[in-house]
Amino acid sequence: MVKTKLEKLNLLDRFLFDEAMEDRETYQAVVSILLENEVEILEKPQTEKEFRISPELRQVRLDVVAMDAQKKIYYTEMQKRDTKNLIRRSRYYQALLDSSLLETGSKEFNLLNDSCFILVAPFDLFGRGLYRYTFEEVCRECPDLRLDDGAVRVFINTKGTNREAFSQEFLDFMEYISNTTDEKAEHTESKKIRRIHEKICQIRKSEKAGVKYMQRWEELAYAKEDGKEEGVRYLLIRQVCKKLAKQKTPEKIAEELEEDIAEILSICKAAEEFAPEYDSDKVFGKIFPIREMDWI
Repeated sequence: MVKTKLEKLNLLDRFLFDEAMEDRETYQAVVSILLENEVEILEKPQTEKEFRISPELRQVRLDVVAMDAQKKIYYTEMQKRDTKNLIRRSRYYQALLDSSLLETGSKEFNLLNDSCFILVAPFDLFGRGLYRYTFEEVCRECPDLRLDDGAVRVFINTKGTNREAFSQEFLDFMEYISNTTDEKAEHTESKKIRRIHEKICQIRKSEKAGVKYMQRWEELAYAKEDGKEEGVRYLLIRQVCKKLAKQKTPEKIAEELEEDIAEILSICKAAEEFAPEYDSDKVFGKIFPIREMDWI
């Protein structure tokens, strides 16, 4: 896993996206551009929001959650890799998110907020070449009949080809997401994109954000730069062990670390006998019993 320095991150990178979207006006601008509709966000968005309705059920975490002036809920996620499960994952997310909107015991389902789930990715989940796919429930027998349950799911493909269907602001933002540079911001006439870029520049110059980013990734980056694969593996094992100690599931760990689930499962299996402390040195020694850890 190689991580770029903070000043080189693009909006597509989860860390930078989450940091920027904590600002209400920035998130408001992003959603307004993506939906090509003016949205008024009421309060400061919540980033890395976690949902779980039962200890037995899988926990989910969304990048950004916020409410607009009409009490409509917006859930937005940046997804860099195609994990081959995003469509059904969005269904699961929608179910858990809806369950969090009513108080325990409430029988008045009409109190459910309208909601809009937005997933942004640099690839085409549906293969039709569109920049935006918007899904609402309709009747198969009567296509003009909508279910009108208040739920919308939107999938953004930054690599779309139907340019004629979108505003120049939207098209400029599609490029800016994957190439978040001063040049892209300077060459757009969009005030919203320039407002977003101002926030990005503040984050890149922020000592606090820099420390936060480096604490999360610098060890892995240095190990990789030195060409020491053992170091990368050890540091990954150490991260996994810390999360296991917090009783996180392998699926959740794989999602948070953006690693392949098969690799995370193999580490978790090796770590089982060292519960509940999950000593990372012992786990590494079990996986690589003949390796010397002189690179630590």
